[in-house]
Amino acid sequence: MEDKRISRETLVEVNNISKKFCKDLKTSLYYGLLDTMKSIVPFSKSENNTLRAKEFWAVRDISFTLRRGECIGLIGHNGAGKSTLLKIINGLINPDEGRVVLTGKVGALIELGAGFNPILTGRENIYNNAAVLGFSRNEVDEKIASIIAFSEIEDFIDSPVQNYSSGMKVRLGFAVAAHMEPDVLIVDEVLAVGDLGFVLKCFQQIDEILPNTAMIFVSHNMPMVSRICNQIILMDHGVVQYQGNDVSKGIDMYYSTFNTGDKSIVFTDDSTEVGHVHINGLDTDQSDIVSVNWLDDLHVSVDLNFKTKRDKLPIVNLSIFDKEYRGVAVLQTDERAVSETIGTKTRFTFTHRELQLSKGMYSINLSITEKKNASPILRVNDIAKFQVSYKEEVWPPFMLKTNLKVENV
Repeated sequence: MEDKRISRETLVEVNNISKKFCKDLKTSLYYGLLDTMKSIVPFSKSENNTLRAKEFWAVRDISFTLRRGECIGLIGHNGAGKSTLLKIINGLINPDEGRVVLTGKVGALIELGAGFNPILTGRENIYNNAAVLGFSRNEVDEKIASIIAFSEIEDFIDSPVQNYSSGMKVRLGFAVAAHMEPDVLIVDEVLAVGDLGFVLKCFQQIDEILPNTAMIFVSHNMPMVSRICNQIILMDHGVVQYQGNDVSKGIDMYYSTFNTGDKSIVFTDDSTEVGHVHINGLDTDQSDIVSVNWLDDLHVSVDLNFKTKRDKLPIVNLSIFDKEYRGVAVLQTDERAVSETIGTKTRFTFTHRELQLSKGMYSINLSITEKKNASPILRVNDIAKFQVSYKEEVWPPFMLKTNLKVENV
């Protein structure tokens, strides 16, 4: 018998899949009846490849293949067609065009609690789900202790699933799917419900089973996607916008759709206004997103208009956020660089030498507080954006310059 750890056979083939839906329920029922009648009439003409009134393509002409040990990420906005595609792949709905070929056992986590019988206990659902995957009761008996321990719901395993919280359903569903070691594992955003500790444990389990599994992973969490996927498909309204092995490029295209460039004032006491913002000498209001090369100096100038002269310098901070809007750095005021008396119009210039943020898009938030009591004066999000350019794509927020020494020991 061929060793699964060596085998690289194709486990998933998706060929030109398309699926259309109707926006109106009454019309949808009429079309369904019409299609049923046509299917039983010989030589009737099929209309699967055309749209009728009130119909739209939820998925249009999607193709990809997956071999054992590979993981493809499906990304895109809500309504892009990701979940519809997964339901077609898992056999829950039929495509209007194309075909799907799956080899081996399939474990699917498409919807929260999907596949669970709510009136049965967690233990009983474990056996039911495993039976659907083709495992015998004896095989489940060998794994059930590990499944229950992984799910961390030992005290509730004999309670009806309908009494479980959303997090408990995720724990149990993932534990069953992962421990049954399926040939194909489909995961659709359900890990977003779990707490951080469980999510980390899930990814450790994924690392263990992925060499023997073909995985389809849907998530809005790009760090998760970049961590495990070696292929990516970016979808928009059912159509592929990007498909390939350059996961970072697909993620960048996904993020670019969110760049509105709009500033948002979170708090103001009406005593201060923000004027122009310059990054490396370029006015961010009059130019496209400023590009800064890795290891270049970063100069950020913010013009502040105070209604009255101030006797004491306020505390001005600039916070840098990455594409996931995670704070990665703070540029603080150097009080030695300015006088104690501040005019009504003042420019604050922040300089950071040899910028070592990794390639990607970043936004800047402004925060101004009183020096004495730290009471807020003004907070503005997204006052400016800049892009760090470099030849290599690196997902962690920092790419630190180092001196590498290699020697035989």
